[in-house]
Amino acid sequence: MTDSTRRIRIATYNIHKCQGLDRRVSIRRIAEVIRQLNADVVALQEVLDVRSGRPEFDQARCLGEALSEYHSAFGENRQLYGGAYGNMTLSRMPITFSHNYDLTWRHRERRGVLRTDFKLDRQVLHVFNVHLGTSFVERRHQGRRLVSEDVLHAEELGGRRVVVGDFNEWTRGLATRLMGSAFRAAVPRQLFRYRRTYPALFPVLHLDHFYYDEAMKLIEVRVQRSRRALVASDHLPIVGEFEIAASHSSQNRG
Repeated sequence: MTDSTRRIRIATYNIHKCQGLDRRVSIRRIAEVIRQLNADVVALQEVLDVRSGRPEFDQARCLGEALSEYHSAFGENRQLYGGAYGNMTLSRMPITFSHNYDLTWRHRERRGVLRTDFKLDRQVLHVFNVHLGTSFVERRHQGRRLVSEDVLHAEELGGRRVVVGDFNEWTRGLATRLMGSAFRAAVPRQLFRYRRTYPALFPVLHLDHFYYDEAMKLIEVRVQRSRRALVASDHLPIVGEFEIAASHSSQNRG
């Protein structure tokens, strides 16, 4: 790495409302797993933000307090247990902008993608935190919406883009094909032995994915398989490390 490049570590983790495979809800345990990742940016899915009611539902605030070194943005997708439920992005870098895009299809469960922007020297990094639906037809609609000029190809996006999260797709469906044609994919079978992330203890499906702009260089990607991570949620976290070349231009996507 030279003075003209910068390394950044990004993680994605579906925390399953902080409920582990032992059926115990533990915000502290999830925070410990996140701390183990040592990532600059962490995209979380299935996060509760319920400020009144049962303490174990006050997850967004408690995670923010436990991980005070991180800034945070929250994207509400729907109401649950009397509060908000959606995606949350943590960052060691200050957040310059955030916006939650609605990916809901018809009468299915409300879904979204949380965009969070960061300033990296002379350029911007856009991280999109995704949680797609469980229906095959639903994901086809959501894949088209993702790669549209309203979201991932919006004219206002001038920096590098990273798209991570729970795509709920373990076969090469339309969402996977569309994302693969627009971005580079961190293909698990080529990069690490333990490529599956769900269910955590005995993973048989690869639901969590990484996509990134060609202008970025992927150094390493791995699944976090610590003892704590194996039981803290029904998903395992994925961590990717990237090298980003300095750019004097607002547009450099390769």
